[in-house]
Amino acid sequence: MNDTSTIAARIARLRQRIDALTLAAGRPAGSVGLLPVSKTFGVDAILEAAAAGMTRFGENKAQEIRDKAGALAGTGVQWVMIGHLQTNKAKDVARHADEIQSLDRPELALALERRLQAEGRSLTALVQVKTADEPGKFGLDPAELHDFLLFLARETPRLRVRGLMTLAANDPDRQAVRACFRRLRELRDSLRERHIGGIELERLSMGMSGDYDLAIEEGSTEVRIGSAIFGDRSYTPT
Repeated sequence: MNDTSTIAARIARLRQRIDALTLAAGRPAGSVGLLPVSKTFGVDAILEAAAAGMTRFGENKAQEIRDKAGALAGTGVQWVMIGHLQTNKAKDVARHADEIQSLDRPELALALERRLQAEGRSLTALVQVKTADEPGKFGLDPAELHDFLLFLARETPRLRVRGLMTLAANDPDRQAVRACFRRLRELRDSLRERHIGGIELERLSMGMSGDYDLAIEEGSTEVRIGSAIFGDRSYTPT
């Protein structure tokens, strides 16, 4: 890796690009956040990104959050769960994470609430909404979001719901990808007018390395970027 391809340099270029896209979309520079996705990458890479000013890191697996939280205790790093979470793994997220962006069903919300009560903690949460008609993608049916928000406001006070998250369609047609982001924004805007349970839904987490430009144009407030920061992933067969 040469000097122009360090993690710090990649982060700097990404921030410049994100700010340029944000300005072009008619919003202030700095109003779209960057969440580095550190899944499968080691402690050294995370520390390098932290030295470049990153404090929050997205992970797909509760076990990886638990292991990295132990290795990086005392560094100020905060963990964001962005992957599908089984209810039997709620303990690790309730104990070690600062945020979950993949909240998508009542049983998971209740499992997290019980664990958070036991830990004496609270957790920022985004509700994951399924905007792409693909069987491999998780997320709440958009038609169920209104009632789910009411449920969260009533039953899970330790989950501080702040917005919505989605994964766009895995489609070479960029208009199909854009449509997913637009759908989430329009859904959020419609629900915000109703002030459901006092939940403001100010955040929209949408956009990844290959499509964050479209997400920003459609109103994203945070993009989740992995390979464009850390490089290509090397997955270990299981």
